[in-house]
Amino acid sequence: MPLGNKRNYKKEYREYHGKPEQIRRRAGRNAARRKVAKRRGLAAIRGKDVNHRDGNTWNNSSSNLTVEPKSVNRGRKY
Repeated sequence: MPLGNKRNYKKEYREYHGKPEQIRRRAGRNAARRKVAKRRGLAAIRGKDVNHRDGNTWNNSSSNLTVEPKSVNRGRKY
């Protein structure tokens, strides 16, 4: 980001992150992390991403969730 261009976080939240659809999506991601943390422990997911095997982020079944390093999970092309 070039110097002098500061992010307007209030505007970002108001226009994107605060919308009901985005709140539901974030809640789903958080639910997936909580589910895996309860099963495997917080230490197992610290610094890692919870991956949805089938790519469907709405599917939070235990068989669909895995723990992966961020570099692997975010580098995958679906």
